[in-house]
Amino acid sequence: MQVDYDALDKTIAALTEGETDAVALMATVVCEVHHADSRFDWTGFYRVTEPGLLKIGPYQGGHGCLQIPFSRGVCGAAARTGEIQLVPDVDAFPGHIACASSTRSEIVLPVCDGDGRLIAVFDIDSDQPDAFTESDAARLGGLLDAVFARI
Repeated sequence: MQVDYDALDKTIAALTEGETDAVALMATVVCEVHHADSRFDWTGFYRVTEPGLLKIGPYQGGHGCLQIPFSRGVCGAAARTGEIQLVPDVDAFPGHIACASSTRSEIVLPVCDGDGRLIAVFDIDSDQPDAFTESDAARLGGLLDAVFARI
């Protein structure tokens, strides 16, 4: 099953209309995205809870790492650089944090509020190698911008 981004955008827009609470928005987004595509094995947010630190939640899938410093891993790289991390082979990513041994590829997108402040990163892991494309990055980035620009 491949994600239908047009349908996903419409569903998330309808479900989140008028909501401004970041955690409620994250919970809804992660639920809808996680179930939209069989490539998505673990889907979740790591929230910025203090300078240089990400903490887990909300998420769907097996357990994840509870906290990740900006200085480590794929999620830390996305938070530190403000750039989407598209990783076709996690074993080839220097400093990858293996929260789950089944993860083969990963995409992590920075999430900013309406003022452009980093509030979280959105992490999707796949048990398939090279599971994510530039098109996924663009569509997921647009979806996140549409939802979180209102807070």
